[in-house]
Amino acid sequence: MALRHGFAAATGDFVVVQDADLEYNPDDFVRLIQPFISGECDADAVYGSRYLRSNQFRVDGFYHELGNKVLTALSNICSDLSLSDMETCYKMFRRDVIQSIELKEDRFGFEPEITAKLAKKKCRIYEVPISYHPRTFEEGKKIGMKDALRAFYCILKYNFVVK
Repeated sequence: MALRHGFAAATGDFVVVQDADLEYNPDDFVRLIQPFISGECDADAVYGSRYLRSNQFRVDGFYHELGNKVLTALSNICSDLSLSDMETCYKMFRRDVIQSIELKEDRFGFEPEITAKLAKKKCRIYEVPISYHPRTFEEGKKIGMKDALRAFYCILKYNFVVK
C-alpha cells in the first residue's frame, strides 16, 4: 500500500523503489538513472540487477538465489522478457509510466505484478548492475517460502488473467 501511495504522490520525473534495509546501496541511484538521462536509450523502467555482477557482491544463500532465478525465469517465459533479476527490490520508473499502471499487490507480489504490466504495455525496460549486501535470516531478512509462492501466483495472474 505504501508504494501505491508514494507513486500517486510523486511529482518528479522519476520514481525509485528501494528496500529500507539497505541491502541495496543508495549510491547506485546514479546507475539506475543513467539510462534515462544518457540520451542513448528511451527507458521507461530500469531494474537494478543483483546478477549482472560487475560490482562488489556479497554471496547470498544458494536456495534464496535459486528461488529468485526460478521466479525470474518463469516471469520471462510468461512475459517474453529477458531479465536477469525480476525480483530485485531496486527499480526506477518514469513517473508518468508508473502512475499509468494500476497496482494491486502488497509485499513481494509487487515485483511480478509490475513486471507483467510493464511487459503488457510494451514498456522499454533496462537493467544495470547494482551492489548487493544481503542480510541473513538471523540478521532480520523476512522473505520466505510464502512470499515465493505468492510471487509464483502473481506471475501467472498478471501475465495471463488480469488485463
